[in-house]
Amino acid sequence: MEEASVSIRLNPFKGLDGPEGSPVPWSPFGRILDSRPQFTLDPRLHAGCYYVQDSSAMFVGHVFRRELERLGVREGLRVLDLCASPGGKTTDLAASLRQACGGSFTLVSNEVMKNRTGALLDNVALWGDPAVTVTSVDPAVIGRTLPGYFDIIVADVPCSGEGMFRKDARAREEWSPAVVELCAARQKRILADVWPALREGGVLVYSTCTYEESENDANLRWAAGELGGELMPPEEEFGRWGVRVTDCGNLLKAGEVPGEGQWAGTLVKTSPAPGMRRYDLQALRPLRSGIPGPVQKGSDLVPHPDMALSIEFAKDAYPCVEVDLQTALHFLHRDALVLPDAPRGYNVIMYNGHPLGFVKNLGNRCNNLHPLGRRILMDV
Repeated sequence: MEEASVSIRLNPFKGLDGPEGSPVPWSPFGRILDSRPQFTLDPRLHAGCYYVQDSSAMFVGHVFRRELERLGVREGLRVLDLCASPGGKTTDLAASLRQACGGSFTLVSNEVMKNRTGALLDNVALWGDPAVTVTSVDPAVIGRTLPGYFDIIVADVPCSGEGMFRKDARAREEWSPAVVELCAARQKRILADVWPALREGGVLVYSTCTYEESENDANLRWAAGELGGELMPPEEEFGRWGVRVTDCGNLLKAGEVPGEGQWAGTLVKTSPAPGMRRYDLQALRPLRSGIPGPVQKGSDLVPHPDMALSIEFAKDAYPCVEVDLQTALHFLHRDALVLPDAPRGYNVIMYNGHPLGFVKNLGNRCNNLHPLGRRILMDV
């Protein structure tokens, strides 16, 4: 069996700095690498300069950008990434929205599984876009709480996972016809539950990482008929790169495209939605909203680690200390550092011009403020 490819997607708001590779046809910032580097030991990854993402998964971002262009909305756009962890699609949507709308958008990144929110929160923090709100609620709660609120909903729903067979032995072991049937039914429930939150004329981008027609085309046809929507035509232009056209969307199969399996299709809502009203995202009890600010502790105003990772971070707000690779890795390992030439107090550790986080310089040593949960565990 052919090995899975390795690909990354660059952060256009952090200098497009990352490993070199060949372009992903459907992603302007995607790169397919010749081999898998030791990502853990690249400080640029920890600075949010790029995200490691399968090239086929990036196709969902392409479909989103197509629909974004078709809608023509440039201010105040509201988008929901419904099943968001670990954050690949959220970071792709955030970059696309910021390019199209500047900072005038709201992106809600939701992950209902509590045990999966940690990775999502970390990846959103590294990407550094202040317009992203992270939540962890059931789709039905969103549908009830925010009727008619969203212009676009991206639903990369849990599926039977056939597209992951090449690189995920567990997906192969757990597959069965009963699992396919269960997944198809669960996907219908998810779509029905969140549907009220999409405004009339809004767009559903629906995707899976399986090849099963019952989970892909059949479910989107079901949504069109039962929930009220118009199917959008699939993409035709990527056939020479192995992207198939199906009845209601596009299918990428491992072995035919560089990446793994993915299916995506779109639906425009034609059924009526409640009239607009005053909404408050706080009703969803966000786990994160924007970039956390500094906290007063005693006589100290302590900067939050995520402040340095924000794409809007002002590098003149704190003294910045450019360090070499080994020192950067020691910082990320959460080791104590000695910076004899740095001023006392809070300093930002920089690598290749990219902020990594804060230390408090005490003179003879520095207190390392890198979050414990994000520290490099391997030897550096």
